[in-house]
Amino acid sequence: MAGVGSKLRQDIPAMPDADPLLGSAPSDSSAVVGYFASFAMTALATAVAVGIDREVTIPNVSLIFVVPVVIAAISFGLGPSLFSAMLGALAYNFFLTEPRYTLVVNDPANIWAIALFFVVGLIVSGVSFTSMRRATDATLLRRQTIVLQGYSRDVAAADNTEAIVSITSEALAVLFQVPVAVMRVREGAVISVEIVGGEEPHEADFEAARSSSATGLVARAGINPSLASRFDFWPVTTSVGEHAVIGIAFDPDERPSAPDTLVDIVGSVLALSLERQHFRVRRDPRSAR
Repeated sequence: MAGVGSKLRQDIPAMPDADPLLGSAPSDSSAVVGYFASFAMTALATAVAVGIDREVTIPNVSLIFVVPVVIAAISFGLGPSLFSAMLGALAYNFFLTEPRYTLVVNDPANIWAIALFFVVGLIVSGVSFTSMRRATDATLLRRQTIVLQGYSRDVAAADNTEAIVSITSEALAVLFQVPVAVMRVREGAVISVEIVGGEEPHEADFEAARSSSATGLVARAGINPSLASRFDFWPVTTSVGEHAVIGIAFDPDERPSAPDTLVDIVGSVLALSLERQHFRVRRDPRSAR
């Protein structure tokens, strides 16, 4: 069933930086790059503005500093964009207002001009960042929808329990891009495990999975009573005696803020599929696997 994950990935539109489908906070290194790029773009804008000011006097030369603010908001986020706005206001004051090469401002009109530029920079930062986030969220929702549609289609066509569990594991791995383990549980014992991503569950993980199945509660990795578990576990309860547990091994530093909605959707489809397969086997024992 490995081809299911590849098929789903081929159908998903690309997103910048290959972000997981739930997204995650930017790393420290990417944040540093964003601030450095904002500084470099503002320095370039300053050089252009000073060059233009030497050749010709134009009243709106400060608008040049808005360009790096917009680019930073779209490319790197709100923090670097605000940083660029602040740098732009300081650079405009230092290089382009009298007296030059000092932060002292003699003309009150220039004080208002600098303040107005900074306010415009803040507004542009917010608008650009919000627009970028909405576009990203729309793409993210489309990706999630494609994966869930493909999962529902493939699991409905599966003709045995092994295929159902395998397809479920692959779909979760595509959604979250982290290791996944889906376990079948019967009478409190784990009877099979489908692993995607190479993270082998240990005894502490199996104990957390059994506890999640028995209590019907989500077991979070590293939180009592699953202190030693590497996986977060979600119980999948059916009416036929055989249950399942979905385990996802999130990176502690890149854990999505709200994975439960997607997992609950997949878990509900999995429960229905297991129940359907159970009654199919009762009618035709040859289909049991």
